[in-house]
Amino acid sequence: MTDRGIGGAAPRGGAKNKIVSADEAAALVRDGDRLATGGFVGCGVPDGLLAALAERFRESGRPTGLTLIFAAGQGDGKERGLNRLADPGLVRRAIGGHWGLAPKLGALAVEGAIEAYNLPQGCISHMYRDAAAGKPGPISKVGLDTFVDPRRDGGKINEATREDLVELVTLGGEEWLHYKAQPIDVAFIRGTTADPFGNVTMEREALTLDGLAMAMAAKNSGGLVVVQVERVAERGSLNPRQVKIPGPLVDCVVVAEPEHHAQTYATAYSPVFAGEIRAPAVAAAATGAPALDARRIIARRCAFELPPGGVVNLGIGMPEGVAAVAADEKILRHVTLTAEPDVIGGVPASGLDFGAAVNADAVIDQNQQFDFYDGGGLDLACLGMAEVDATGAVNVSRFGPKLAGAGGFINISQNAKRVVFAGTFTAGGLETTAAGGALAIVREGRARKFVAAVEQITFSGERSREEGKPVLYVTERCVFRLEPRGLVLAEVAPGVDIDRDILAHMDFAPLVDAPEQMRAEIFRPEPMGLAEILLSLPLNARIQYDSDRNMLFINFEALAVRTQAEIEAIRAAVAARCEAIGRPVAAVVNYDGFQIDEALIDAYTDMVQGLVARYYSQVTRYTTSAFLRAKLGDALSARGVSPQVFESRAEALAFQERG
Repeated sequence: MTDRGIGGAAPRGGAKNKIVSADEAAALVRDGDRLATGGFVGCGVPDGLLAALAERFRESGRPTGLTLIFAAGQGDGKERGLNRLADPGLVRRAIGGHWGLAPKLGALAVEGAIEAYNLPQGCISHMYRDAAAGKPGPISKVGLDTFVDPRRDGGKINEATREDLVELVTLGGEEWLHYKAQPIDVAFIRGTTADPFGNVTMEREALTLDGLAMAMAAKNSGGLVVVQVERVAERGSLNPRQVKIPGPLVDCVVVAEPEHHAQTYATAYSPVFAGEIRAPAVAAAATGAPALDARRIIARRCAFELPPGGVVNLGIGMPEGVAAVAADEKILRHVTLTAEPDVIGGVPASGLDFGAAVNADAVIDQNQQFDFYDGGGLDLACLGMAEVDATGAVNVSRFGPKLAGAGGFINISQNAKRVVFAGTFTAGGLETTAAGGALAIVREGRARKFVAAVEQITFSGERSREEGKPVLYVTERCVFRLEPRGLVLAEVAPGVDIDRDILAHMDFAPLVDAPEQMRAEIFRPEPMGLAEILLSLPLNARIQYDSDRNMLFINFEALAVRTQAEIEAIRAAVAARCEAIGRPVAAVVNYDGFQIDEALIDAYTDMVQGLVARYYSQVTRYTTSAFLRAKLGDALSARGVSPQVFESRAEALAFQERG
């Protein structure tokens, strides 16, 4: 990019020295450039570069009319991050995934002072990768039937935004959304260590994010790559396996001041977040168990949905408390928690540390994480909810003049196998107490959250009902379940009156049949014994009969079969239920997370063959494990039993209904 006047001394060997000052780097950004910035909350945000660019604009009035592109929210809700770029005239257009942490920039979008888009975080992340590869942009089902769908708002935030960046297309007879890839003129990225040639490592960063994809996108767009680091090393001294962005992709390296290079906005540096060390188990606080406020109660109820052996995403805000409950209940080792920017395993951090993780197992790039999420890799997502309507739609992205943005919410909620939305029943001044296994509402919240129609559809209840996705809405006083017939009141807290405390504070009437009582242990301060409950579900509780459809639902999720006696116990439990029904039934068996010793497969499938012959009119099975599908399928086929092992519950039910 010699036309931008990049200078620098020549180090040994004649290679160009790419180390420049922040002011020199900011001077390279031209009017009308498309600027992409990396970061997630306060992780990986190139604050030194953003501050230098903002200062240049204030002093000289240049550059003007930038197009700003960012996948994740970057800011502290006050001055840092993208809030630095909110001076009128600096940005003309912004394409972002999450806006809530940059309220100054968000205000410009809501007022119509700039053209503005809110697109799913994962789709913007994939746009970088497609721009790098010279592709037209991601083709995805993410966003269908939400505000991103061009049949609704197309992700446009205001009336001043006219260009369509999202297009509805049909491929193979199915509807998809095409997100148009954006060329990048300048990429602002952050790393830890660079050499004079521009090789960059990220060993002290909490996240790696989209640094490599952004650098490739800018380079292949004929653009400029600027990387902010905290230190410089001799060329040739960096471990090539730690280099995340190779030198040929980098035009400039800026060594930031420490105040502009904190690991997160809450933590200057933690070796735990960087994976240098593993933190010891945190001892219980000397003051005793946390208070049983509404947030804690909701987190405790959500924890009952954690799938042993499964992969889980916990959203920011209310769902963050689920990790603390899981730690208290000693079940963290039975689930894998993840965060959307790129962390797998460990315990996600909270607040302005969100995105980082304590004792993570792996850190991958953000676009790869969303590949996994979009493809259905999550067994459960626990996310926040701000508004819910009778269709089951959820809004977390837009409330009048307040622009939060969707972030990764649409990718996650649309593609996880099961979704739990968590939030208080009302908002604004709600006060509750819990004692003796019951809930008391001391002061009701001023604002209703269960409304006639959500202001913006961030999650489509109608689409989820069509797909048969299991969805729960957990509050401190009740739990709703999304069913084909609508939103059903499924559970009520002990001490809560349905008419007075629930129906009187909703803008619509949910379906009320015979709701169960929420577990009393949720409302007591002592440990709930969650590990034993989740890992030792009685066989009888795993077998449910739907008399209307004459279907037997057998839930073997996370069940471990290690002895012949356990096989016999399964046979006896299923046979007893079928004998009581007294007629052949159609069976649907959930094998997600099911484990069986290799030596017992023959004995197990012999048992299944006997049940099929005696009690079942038809049977389908499902599991996300390709290994188990193959094993069960082969073993059953060898015994003349049609395997019919599907990947999802919806596929298994559809086969039954075609019956």
